[in-house]
Amino acid sequence: MSENDLTAKTVKAPAARFGGKGLNAGIAAAAVLTAAGLALWGFQLSGGLVQTGMRNLDSWGLYITLFMFLVGLSAGGLIISSVPRAFGMKGFGGISKVAVWTSICCTVLAIAFVVVDLGHPARLWELFAYSNLGSPLMWDIIVLGAYLILSIVYLWATLRAEEGKVSAVALRIVSVIALVCAVLVHSVTAWIFGLQQAREFWHTALLAPWFVSSALVCGTALVLAVVIALRRVGYLELDQSNITKMTKMLGAFVVVDLYFFGCDLLTSAFPGGSGAEVVAMLVSGPLAPFFWVEIIGCALAAAVCFAPRLRTNPLIVVASLLAIVGIFCKRVQLLVGGFQIPNLDYAGPATPYTVTGWESGLAGAYQGMVYWPTPLEFGIVLGVVALGVLMLLVGLKYLPLRSDRETR
Repeated sequence: MSENDLTAKTVKAPAARFGGKGLNAGIAAAAVLTAAGLALWGFQLSGGLVQTGMRNLDSWGLYITLFMFLVGLSAGGLIISSVPRAFGMKGFGGISKVAVWTSICCTVLAIAFVVVDLGHPARLWELFAYSNLGSPLMWDIIVLGAYLILSIVYLWATLRAEEGKVSAVALRIVSVIALVCAVLVHSVTAWIFGLQQAREFWHTALLAPWFVSSALVCGTALVLAVVIALRRVGYLELDQSNITKMTKMLGAFVVVDLYFFGCDLLTSAFPGGSGAEVVAMLVSGPLAPFFWVEIIGCALAAAVCFAPRLRTNPLIVVASLLAIVGIFCKRVQLLVGGFQIPNLDYAGPATPYTVTGWESGLAGAYQGMVYWPTPLEFGIVLGVVALGVLMLLVGLKYLPLRSDRETR
């Protein structure tokens, strides 16, 4: 069967009505989980971050991993929406507003994980009152805040443009600024890690383009999965040709991201290179499960994206989820891998406050993974993710996110 035949068969969304009891039940469930997450966060505030799996020698964990991951997810929606307008290209149908809204939701969650990781909300004030503008951490906070504001302005400008109250030129200018900011926020996030010379796994100039390519992968995959689901339930009317274009674009992003990863691994593992220990840690060491899930999952996703016979909507959703999981595994490798190889040979006495597996000393602590989240961390993460689902569903219900053609 040719690709045209597949397109002809799936050109129309099934007859369905979006909303009703199912949507309200989803909103209620997300609200309950969000409230539970807030309660667990209060428990963490009362007992301190010692209740988590983070310690002095691995001071970042699941919260910052998800911060990096969600910043990447947020980029896809904004880039997919802004690139066609910025360069005067044909877009992807009526998905622009939905894509930007998913970007806003992911950005809010990324900021929420920073707040949770700080240990106390009052430290937000201290962050700005005693900020060091020479630190990449402050660069990231400033750029991320500007990114969220710009995303909201971009959505507002899109809605006003449909009403004829914002000109096409003004919307194009906002699109260009949004595109630049989307690339900048990932570059600055990468520099937080890449500029730390003491961490061999992080200190590479390739980290910034690597972050951008990963963001394009998981962001495009998220938008694809959401759009196909909304098309399925009748919220959007979208030609299959637009989904096919986005799927091919996802395949290209996946291949480029794997290429960057391969370049980094080859440089490190080549005889005489200084990163042989890093490659061994990924390929056959404690982080091997995350490494192989990423490689195999992204390879399967690329196969679905490029093979016309496999490019059906159910398999496209599967490929998108595989790509998202693969990029999350890459974030785990990056963050935990930076702590997995000790940067000090004699780091002092091992105690419950320095490393999690302190009973066997430093040698025993570094035999397995140096960090694993506690149930409390998993519970808080579930609550924060539920907040994002709540925002997405409420936005779909109350905001005019359908295409202008459907709205009219």
